[in-house]
Amino acid sequence: MTVLPLRKADALPDAPSPPTLWDPVVRLTHWSVAVIVLANALVTRGGSTLHVSLGWAGMAILGLRLVWGLVGPAEARFSAFPPNPVAALRHLGQLAKGRPETHSSHNPAGAAMAYALWACLAVVIATGLVMTHGRTPMQVAADQAAVASGDWSALVKDGTATEEDDGALRHLAGEVHEVTANLILFLAFLHVAGVAVESRALRRNLVSPMLTGRGRRRK
Repeated sequence: MTVLPLRKADALPDAPSPPTLWDPVVRLTHWSVAVIVLANALVTRGGSTLHVSLGWAGMAILGLRLVWGLVGPAEARFSAFPPNPVAALRHLGQLAKGRPETHSSHNPAGAAMAYALWACLAVVIATGLVMTHGRTPMQVAADQAAVASGDWSALVKDGTATEEDDGALRHLAGEVHEVTANLILFLAFLHVAGVAVESRALRRNLVSPMLTGRGRRRK
């Protein structure tokens, strides 16, 4: 029996290219926040110029991501992954059974985690501003340089609040700041674990799209 060669019209189609999942702004904000959180938690000293600088950078990046959630591509918009605790629990149940549904944007559990992390980051930034009186990194550096030279006038209050009230507020802000920063680290650990479990269940590398913008199914 002679096997005729396939004509061009009969040839099998090429495998489709992996779809673009995450745009550059989503990837930039995701990894920038991760670096800032880890650096301020594990490397920098609280109250240092670098710590405060990273905090201000985190505020700018969070603001960019929130704006992008309104005007960015479809998969990056909040309307694509609204917070839904019931759907998140249902998705976790599916994941436990090894049969999670696929989603064009964040799955419901991932969406809940994203909103939780953004909320915690906002609290950390707000309390950090209270603790530093809203001073910019340049002002913090100038204050620290003045104190190092023996000029303590940089720390004199402006008279808008009593020293006791100001101290109590800053103490409370510091407590909330520390607890929320630790909560972010815990949520980040759960996030990484969830990505690993779902990647295995879907047989798809979910980290690659956040690195390159494209997803590939595992062999």
